[in-house]
Amino acid sequence: MDAQGRGRAENIDPADQWVLNPDTGDYELRLSPSAGQGQSTVPGPRRADAPRQGGRGRPAPGRDRERPRQGERDERREVPGQRRRRVKEPETTGGGRRKQRPRKSKGKKVLVWTGGTLAFLLVTGCVGGYLYYQHLNDNITSINDDGAGTGGFSKDRAINILVVGTDKRSGDGNKGYGDEGSLGHADTTILLHVSKDRTNATALSIPRDMITDIPDCPTTMKDGSKKTIPGSTNVRFNESLGQNDRTPSCTMRTVTKITGIKLDHFMVADFNAVKTLSSAVGGVEVCLAKDIDDPKSHLKLSKGKHTIEGEKALAFVRTRHTVGNGGDLSRIALQQQFLSALMRKLKSSDTLTNPKKMFSLAEAGTKALTVDSTIADIMKLRDLGMELGKLDMKNLTFATLPVKDNPAEKTPITVVPDPPKADPLFAMLRADQSLTAVKKKEKKEKAAVAARLKGPKADPSDVRVDIYNGSGKTGAAQTTLTWLQNTEGVLKSSQQGNAPSVIKKTTLEYGPAQADQARRLAEIMGLPASALKPGKSEKNAQGLPAMKLTLGGDFEGAGVPIAPPSKAPDGVQKVEADKTVCAK
Repeated sequence: MDAQGRGRAENIDPADQWVLNPDTGDYELRLSPSAGQGQSTVPGPRRADAPRQGGRGRPAPGRDRERPRQGERDERREVPGQRRRRVKEPETTGGGRRKQRPRKSKGKKVLVWTGGTLAFLLVTGCVGGYLYYQHLNDNITSINDDGAGTGGFSKDRAINILVVGTDKRSGDGNKGYGDEGSLGHADTTILLHVSKDRTNATALSIPRDMITDIPDCPTTMKDGSKKTIPGSTNVRFNESLGQNDRTPSCTMRTVTKITGIKLDHFMVADFNAVKTLSSAVGGVEVCLAKDIDDPKSHLKLSKGKHTIEGEKALAFVRTRHTVGNGGDLSRIALQQQFLSALMRKLKSSDTLTNPKKMFSLAEAGTKALTVDSTIADIMKLRDLGMELGKLDMKNLTFATLPVKDNPAEKTPITVVPDPPKADPLFAMLRADQSLTAVKKKEKKEKAAVAARLKGPKADPSDVRVDIYNGSGKTGAAQTTLTWLQNTEGVLKSSQQGNAPSVIKKTTLEYGPAQADQARRLAEIMGLPASALKPGKSEKNAQGLPAMKLTLGGDFEGAGVPIAPPSKAPDGVQKVEADKTVCAK
């Protein structure tokens, strides 16, 4: 019997017994008088105002006065989507019944519901932050992250989650897909970066056939023993999972090695997740710019819009031979379209106000998931969902890691990263930069800092600067000096060795008369406005006023901009999640 049917009284739907409390955003169990002994055994949160049960469902002795009258029960029972009759109660004072608390507006209720809608984002779907059923913990499968992650997300910094869809053939009805004996490789991989202020997010797809290096992976085996699985060089990315007993923690390490981004969590789902979640929301709308008939994925759809679920949804995210150039990159574009549509459906009022859909999503989402052990708890997932739920869909951008054909193959069937495009993209994510234009209210002090880059700039030959190495990287000051003099024409520069201590951020200190020099050097080195520190200038060895440049931990090499780019490089495949794109 499924979770919705446990302890069910005859002809009573449990979804009708769980009622939304608009003040907390939680569903609470409210039994009708006819429920009698057929009380549902699905656990819910214990409320401070809920009467304790004694004996066989009777109120405990001495608690009769706390029992609400019939009219009060009707007033408190509110199932989203149902019409009900309001019972108007007279206002009383003194020893009479207390005045009823004003109800929240419909708009405020929607905000409460929306706050927790994306507990399992992307492939994994949504539990809904207000579903507190403890029995869902039993559905969740967890695996140790083996120290590959940060130890858990935090509300005061950006969130980075690795979402992996595997090609593992588990469950009934999946035997006809691909390799029968697949161990479950990283077939679909997305790095989800959610900004610190929760205004924007980037979902970066990593091609499965991209050639990369997989690092050594300390791993907890199924029997609890520990071993380090040796790394591999020049192999496909999808071998970071499944191959040689590698677990999702190894995929985390591989992604960190590629991007330089430390991940907080991983969420892994197999084929069943697409089928069950798409059905739980009542189908997902997709769009095709042409007819598709792919015998390998069993997808046959005509041009136009379609609402798909179950087997057809799985066929949609697997198809590639009849779209684009027939490769994995074309399939990634289809998957991004499907996930965008799924998230729009998850955040729609049709889903949020439907208790039955939320029940189905809770069951489907938790059963479909394998997560890292640091978040294998329904309340932790609920907290994560509340953070992700703050995101506005129009500021979520799907992008694909920039790649090019593998030059080592005469007939390329794999790809390799394209550094001129990929590296700036990674730098933007590490610096918490959005790929989407996000309007933010700048505080006065931030505006003043940004203004330091505005104004006239001195000629490079007039820039006088002393360079100190506070980066912790050997030879950083000398290589920077050589580059500035030989490449950029900053001839009045000198290096002064190591700074008194290692610092995290590069700084440029200058006096009032050197602002134009500071702006020129900032332009040359790609310094952010925050690196410029107005103050007093110091005198160099010749007794002349000189600026003081101290290289910090953010220094990556001479000629490499310190500040991340403000926009993604041209040619990066990306699409905003709130837009419907028809697959070609």
